[in-house]
Amino acid sequence: MALSLTINGEVFASRRDPMTPLIDVLREDLALTGAKAVCREGFCGACMVLIDGRPAVSCLTPIALAEGRDIRTIEGLGRDGEPTPLQQALEAQDVVQCGMCFPGMVVTLTAFLAAEPGATRDEIKRALVGNICRCTGYERIIDAALVCAAGARD
Repeated sequence: MALSLTINGEVFASRRDPMTPLIDVLREDLALTGAKAVCREGFCGACMVLIDGRPAVSCLTPIALAEGRDIRTIEGLGRDGEPTPLQQALEAQDVVQCGMCFPGMVVTLTAFLAAEPGATRDEIKRALVGNICRCTGYERIIDAALVCAAGARD
């Protein structure tokens, strides 16, 4: 039996076992490699995707639970090859170092800033609790998110 997955606005059929982690379908079957399979235990946030607009760890989400829901990966955030304002702010702050955590950070902050557009520094810090970065120390990531939040307040 095939499961129907809507990923970045396109419908895909998967004949994999319903308990297959979503990250495996994304990376192995669809070549959507933005989400990273780092810890495979749900605590690092590198595999984060949006499911119905909310962040979800794709390494722990069986495809059976993702069927019929709107799944958005980092590849599906921008429009027509244009980065989102958040992605532009992250680039302007020179955030990316090794790149492992970056897609998960972007996905998490995208959902958070959509729900809390005028967020404060402390609120942004709390929103990133499920995302681990071992390179940047978070400050530039938070600064970039604040640029977007300040723009929403103006």
